[in-house]
This record gives sequence, C-alpha cells and structure tokens, in this order.
Amino acid sequence: MIQRISAFFTQVVHRILPDPLIFAILLTVVTFALALGLTPKAPADLVMLWGSGFWNLLAFSMQMAMILVTGHALASSGPVKRMLFALASSARTPGQGVMLVAFVGGVACAINWGFGLVLGAMLAREVARRVPGTDYRLLVASAYMGFLTWHGGLSGSVPLVAATKGNPMEKTVGLIPVSHTIFTGYNAFITIGLIILLPILARLMMPKPEDVVTVDPALLQDPPSVERKLSPNATTAERMEESRVLAFLVAALCAAFLVIRFVKKGFVLDIDTVNLAFLAAGIVLHKTPMAYARAVAGAAKGASAIMIQFPFYAGIQALMDHSGLAGVITKWFVDIANVHTFPLLAFLSSALINFAVPSGGGHWVVQGPFVMPAAQALGADLGKSAMAIAYGEAWTNMAQPFWALPALAIAGLGVRDIMGYCVTALLFSGVIFVAGLYLF
Repeated sequence: MIQRISAFFTQVVHRILPDPLIFAILLTVVTFALALGLTPKAPADLVMLWGSGFWNLLAFSMQMAMILVTGHALASSGPVKRMLFALASSARTPGQGVMLVAFVGGVACAINWGFGLVLGAMLAREVARRVPGTDYRLLVASAYMGFLTWHGGLSGSVPLVAATKGNPMEKTVGLIPVSHTIFTGYNAFITIGLIILLPILARLMMPKPEDVVTVDPALLQDPPSVERKLSPNATTAERMEESRVLAFLVAALCAAFLVIRFVKKGFVLDIDTVNLAFLAAGIVLHKTPMAYARAVAGAAKGASAIMIQFPFYAGIQALMDHSGLAGVITKWFVDIANVHTFPLLAFLSSALINFAVPSGGGHWVVQGPFVMPAAQALGADLGKSAMAIAYGEAWTNMAQPFWALPALAIAGLGVRDIMGYCVTALLFSGVIFVAGLYLF
C-alpha cells in the first residue's frame, strides 16, 4: 500500500510541482492575495512590505550557501570520503541502502540540522555508487526525510531561542528551559519514533524493480583531485598557497575560538558554529589553503538556487509578519482550542504557515506573539506549545522545497525527483507528531 501511495504522489508531483523558483513566485502571489483579502492593509502598503523585506535574509542566505559549500568541501576530502565509503559499504542491498541513509540522516539532523542535511546527501551519493539497483531518487529523499527530526534535536531553533535571554517572548511568558521542551518525554517519543519509522518507511516505499530509476555511475564520479604538487622551482607565492603550515594555523585559530566559546556559553550548536567547524576541518583535511579553495569552488556551483530563491521567501515572510496575516491564520486555530487540543491546533497552524515562512526562528517571531499568550491564558503547557510550533515547521518541510535545495544541489537532482516520496513521509510521520502531542 505504501509503495502505491508513494508511486501515486511521485507521479502527481512530477506533473504539477514546478521548479522551486516558480513555487516561490506563485507563493508570493498567493500570500499577497490573502493579505489583501484578510487584513486591512492597502495594496500599496503590501507592496512596500514585500519590497522592504525582500533582502532581509541576505545574512541567512549566506549562511545557507556556506553550509552547502563548506559541507560539500569537507565531504570531498579524502578522509571523509573513506568514512562515507565504509559506512555505505555496510549496505548490501537496495533496501538496506535506503534504510541506512534514512537512519543516518535522522540521527545526524537530530544532532545538528546543517550537518545532517549535508551528511545525508553525501551518503546517498556514496550508497548509489556502491549498491547497484538502488533508486537514486528514493535515496536522496530518504536523506531529506531525516530533516523531520531536526526541531526536536539539539539544534532546534524554537526551543533554543525560547530558552535564550532577550528572545521576543521573554517579557510575555518568560524563559522556557530546554528541560520543558527538548528533554521531555513527548519529545523523546516523537524524535525516537521518527528515527525508527523513517528507515522502515523508506524501505516500504521502494519502487518495483521495473520502476527503479538509477543514476549513471559516471555522473557520481569524484571530480579531479584538488591537491597540487609543487615543482622544485616553485615561486614563493606558490609555496605559500600550498602551505600546510598556513592551513593548520587557520584551523587552530578556528578551533581555539570554538573551545573558548563553548567554555563561556556552553555546548550550543548554531549555524555559524557548524560552518566554522566545517571550514576548519575541511581546510585541515584538504591540507593546504588553495586545495581547500579549489574544493569550495567546485561546491559553490550548487548555491545558485539559494541565491535567487531565498529573497522571495524573505519578502513572503515580511508580508506574513507585518501585514498581520500570520496572526489571522493562527487566531483561526486558537479560537477553537481548549487546554487539551491547543498544542495540536498550534501544530497545525504552524504547519500551514510554514509554506510561507519556512524558517524555525521565523516561526517563533511570527507565531510566538499569538500562540504563547493564548497558551498561557488557556493554562496549556508552554513548553509543549512552543514545541508544537517547532514540530509544525519541521513536518511540512516535507512538502516545502525551501530546505531541500542544499541537499538537492549536492545530489544533483531536482525537487520533482524526490517530493513524491517526501509527501508520503509527511502523511505517515504526522501520526507520530500527533500521537506525541496528544497522548503525553
């Protein structure tokens, strides 16, 4: 049955889902129309909100591009490729291959979402190389499905921000410690449940042998080595460019910063920390500064989608936030809730808003001012209400191509290739989210 469901959604998505850029443009039009019809803002005001917010995610876009290039460059180094080879070699059959990728992706994203996205995509490529007859689309989809676990893990934006002094909701509901969000029974049930479910689901979604789409092994071959040997008469400039001493000095400086930061602030992983760690590890494993620069140059080709699409989502987020549209949508759900159903309805409202605001931190800014005071007034669990916002964002990422772009760039696929499998994962993972929120 699951195989038929995934095949159905794969066919439907392939026919109707446009390129992610077109999806972002259409979503802009829909959000503008909803804001025009449901809020008191005039058309000119909405245009100004959209245009003023269009470049608001430039820093975040750069962070995402760096996640892609530093992760890709790290994974292209010799030691990491050997590690991925050893891991991929543990899979002997296509079924084992997709289960391995889904499991590793889920665990890695629970540790850190950026690391998980990159590692899962690179492992999917390696399994495709090593296990003949594996459907490459399902492999990459299995890697992205692991992203469902991220908001219940150690890098979840909403629970970490909610526990941080100075966050937008501190004056309203106070700080919510991670002992009330990440380290709770319901979150353990949901996160562990997803890690167990996703590999099984990936195995059950495997297409029939005649429908398997493999990839030409030649397309998965590694590019030429980025290492360069110096000639005996190399210039001083060339010797500095290929200096291992300079590479290790840079890495040591990065490592010293990270150690001091962890000592002062605790072991908190965020996007910048992961990027710096990836950069330091990559430059060491590639041995010289210019070898690393050449690896980054090869990885940067996949960042074009991030550069052109993220500004559109910044404009959409500004429309949702400053027009009051996000508050209108959230209020629809809040008005029909009681203390028992509130977390579930907050989850559904967050899932809906995620199509227009695909950002965990953005959800806290957009939804927190509406959801958290309502939770407080109803006497609902504040930690669970905050996590409901987080889970809704993670859940509908399976139908929102925004976060798939880095993984797809590494894998060399388009969004239509994987989204049918991801929508199937959305349907079945919803049971885990709802059970965790309702039963605990």
